[in-house]
Amino acid sequence: MCGIAGVIASDPSRLARIDEMVAALAHRGPDDVGIERLDGAALGHRRLSIIDLVTGHQPMFSVDRAAAIVFNGEIYNFRRLRAELEAEGRVFRTESDTEVVLNLYDRDGDDCVLRLDGMFAFALLDLRRGRLLLARDHMGQKPLFFLAAPGLFAFASEVKGLLAGDFLRRGIDMEALYHYVSLRFIPDQRTLFRSIRKLPAAHRLIYENGEARVERYWGFSFIDKERGSDDALLDRLDGSLRETVRGHLVSDVPVGCFLSGGIDSSLITAMAASESAGKLATFSIGVREEKFDELPYARRVAASCGTDHHEEIASADLIRLVPEMVWHMDEPSDPFGVGVYLASRLAARHVKVVLSGDGGDELFAGYDRFAGQGLADRLRIIPPPIRRTVLRGLIDRMPESFAYKSATQKLRWINEMSLLREGERYAESMSFLRFTETAKKDLFTETIRRGLDEIDSRVKILEPFESKMAHDPIDRMLYTDLVTRVPDHLLVIVDRMAMAHGLEVRPPFLEHRMVELAARVPSSLKLRGRTLKYALRMLARRYVDPAIANRPKRGFGFPIAFWMRDELRGFLLHVAERARFVEAGILERETVHRLVREHVDGKRDHNFRLWILLNLEVWHRLYMDGESIAEVTEWIERESAA
Repeated sequence: MCGIAGVIASDPSRLARIDEMVAALAHRGPDDVGIERLDGAALGHRRLSIIDLVTGHQPMFSVDRAAAIVFNGEIYNFRRLRAELEAEGRVFRTESDTEVVLNLYDRDGDDCVLRLDGMFAFALLDLRRGRLLLARDHMGQKPLFFLAAPGLFAFASEVKGLLAGDFLRRGIDMEALYHYVSLRFIPDQRTLFRSIRKLPAAHRLIYENGEARVERYWGFSFIDKERGSDDALLDRLDGSLRETVRGHLVSDVPVGCFLSGGIDSSLITAMAASESAGKLATFSIGVREEKFDELPYARRVAASCGTDHHEEIASADLIRLVPEMVWHMDEPSDPFGVGVYLASRLAARHVKVVLSGDGGDELFAGYDRFAGQGLADRLRIIPPPIRRTVLRGLIDRMPESFAYKSATQKLRWINEMSLLREGERYAESMSFLRFTETAKKDLFTETIRRGLDEIDSRVKILEPFESKMAHDPIDRMLYTDLVTRVPDHLLVIVDRMAMAHGLEVRPPFLEHRMVELAARVPSSLKLRGRTLKYALRMLARRYVDPAIANRPKRGFGFPIAFWMRDELRGFLLHVAERARFVEAGILERETVHRLVREHVDGKRDHNFRLWILLNLEVWHRLYMDGESIAEVTEWIERESAA
């Protein structure tokens, strides 16, 4: 796991910025640094040493020095590929997976990426042909950003690497912001910064003759299904997942596991513990509030698997972590990210690599909204006018408990979703707890809305939902999640929060062959009746206590809604008074004030919306105003104490 950066430019002063770009990525690779200045190009690398600890220095050149590469990630099948290449007479000077990619390119050209199993982002400079190949792994586990301007092309593992190059004037991409407040992720190639783009998952970019071409190299569908009994399909999943876990344990340094106490991480931990030569380390985060705490379940799994277990308790003062989290994200953070940040900080004290259960919910229908579709359909027996008026009014009068998945919140969701059908319902459900298209009319100022009149964030969900890659309603939702939320939200958080501590996270569920297999599993084995993630529950029973396998999903969450009404109340009120996005004429002051006041007064649970606004405030101070992490943290402490 590393950080990479590079510049192609005719102006030597722009090439000289490679030092600052690489320095900005130091947290991604604390073990080594390498920079090569070539004719009209410069490549840089920060290394976290996991495989080939001695000879894996980068940038790495081919034997004939006709190509150079900077690589971030792990190739799990690199030993098999190396044996194949050596049998053809190709020479290797290191034990690294990076050199395998160089030799594959020499043989297969741009299609070298088709042979790779793993998580990766790399840049390969073909010195003989004068072209650059960028590639990103199938599911988007490793990041890669770029910018292109006349006479200039630059790339980096994180946006801050490009910003350090000081190539362009900073500005906010309003369309990206507009989508973010609805979806809590930024779709397509966009970032919050004008002119900076991300290379999408499963894509490669070729830069040649001053032009950049982006193309997809891999895809999957839910159309063709596996046949056989439930037990036969579970056996197939069992064998494939165990093989994947075994491959993900390959490392020259110790490997541990994140363990939340839920089905996914418990199953991965049990498999990893049985495959590990030594005692596996596990890491869990909890809270003092009993209703939210998952540590008792994690302890049971750790004890049954015989792991070396470590845990930590989080509290409301974690708001002081937000500036550092946002800095590492280069965009607003997420409540889920708090857990990953803390778990990564804990794990990094003991290991360099952990396995996680990420992706289980998105592959096997683990979220309430999957089962909630059926409940919304049943409510449709009530005439629409009654649901729009009477039921909506009754639910609005119900008191808010501010608890996770509160009854009021669920009823409001089911009633509103019952007024929509299929793709429109799923698109609306994505933004329901945040800012819907209707809500954004009040959130953004008229000036900003005028420039976004033709933009509708629901389209970003509707397009994959209505594609021909899935037919069944459940499969359509899963496919949509896997090509939107997973690469642009889930994996962004996991990568940045882990790399903040120099930790590599490997999620076996999201290895692309596992994704292909899961897509072929019938939806009836994923959602059975109202039982979410049925297949994984049945599989987990083979490895962990049935009480763990059968328990309802809780999520890796924190009681933020409560904290915002208690310890963070004063801070929120102060933020509402002097919000930078309000002062910049982007957001409406009255709307921000209303959301804060309704929440702290106990009238409506807006914690998801307020978290977005709070993080946008921090992001603006860091990236637009140029304040340091220390300055923003001091501001939070000062306002919290006021």
